[in-house]
Amino acid sequence: MADQLSTADVVIGALHSKHGRTPIVITESMVKRMKAGTVIIDVSIDQGGCFETSEITNHDNPTFVKHDVIHYCVPNIGSKYSRTASQACSNILTPVLMNCFDMGGMKNLIHQNAGLRHGTYLYNGYLTNEHMSKTFEIKYTDLDMLFVTEF
Repeated sequence: MADQLSTADVVIGALHSKHGRTPIVITESMVKRMKAGTVIIDVSIDQGGCFETSEITNHDNPTFVKHDVIHYCVPNIGSKYSRTASQACSNILTPVLMNCFDMGGMKNLIHQNAGLRHGTYLYNGYLTNEHMSKTFEIKYTDLDMLFVTEF
């Protein structure tokens, strides 16, 4: 990977962690070996970033240069392009909602769809995401345990 990084013009880091902070996969020494003017886009900055050199920026001041490499580390990038983000969300959610009708309701859909279940943070008034529970010091209830008591 170091060879590819040293010749790249743009490097996009887009990792997601189920358990808190995104792991750092590009170290500072790797960034130092990148050619001057290379652009890093750290989409994972919402969870801490996957480049060791990443620092949170914002839409008003979106970039900084470190080791002659341009860094773009704006959390929630989609908020700058709300119309496009809304259309993308609609394209994703419309089929899910149509499937919800076919499945007999959201409860059945969440129960039978593991991907949707992993993205469920609240269910019937219970916080079901352990990381959010720790972050905000709110009681966590395992979603699978809630389903055991309902089905």
